[in-house]
Amino acid sequence: MTQSREPQSSTEIEAATVAGAERSRGAIELSPYDPAWPDHYRAVADRARAALGPRLMAIRHAGSTSVPGLSAKPIIDVVATVADSADEPGYAADLIAAGFQHVIREPEWFEHRMFKGAAPTVNLHVFSAGCPEVDRMLLFRDWLRANSADRTLYQSVKEQLAARDWAFVQNYADAKSDVVAEIMKRAEAWAAAGRPVS
Repeated sequence: MTQSREPQSSTEIEAATVAGAERSRGAIELSPYDPAWPDHYRAVADRARAALGPRLMAIRHAGSTSVPGLSAKPIIDVVATVADSADEPGYAADLIAAGFQHVIREPEWFEHRMFKGAAPTVNLHVFSAGCPEVDRMLLFRDWLRANSADRTLYQSVKEQLAARDWAFVQNYADAKSDVVAEIMKRAEAWAAAGRPVS
């Protein structure tokens, strides 16, 4: 997932969690790209659509598992939009009933909420419709799909960082901020040029 905020302290990570911060057990596990990941995403999307119906305004596959050829933590990142992500009574209970666990609440960061699921393992990110972070996440994904040099760069940095020990998984995500920002500059130029195929 792209980062448009400063790295978080342990206190901030703990404060944002609903069900306990996801601690790392040392190094981060990266798996080679699995062609089954898009199918896993579709299963998650179907489950979320069944739970929310028309309240689910959009749902997309994001993160490294959405980029063919890129290794990733074997967790499907899904970004969903509802009318107002701050209105948890309008959707959270139905996602929980569908087997998702509410784990993160970040009102100060685009009113982001995150739910985790299993079989497949998933991070379901919920934002309000029109949130600019959703556009950033999808542009980052699309650029990595289209540009092999930045895909290779991102892969290399991920592998270097994944080998280190981290207290929280979020610390690993935050450590990628510099390379994400560098890649996003090129992605934004590509988008401004109409996303030409190189």
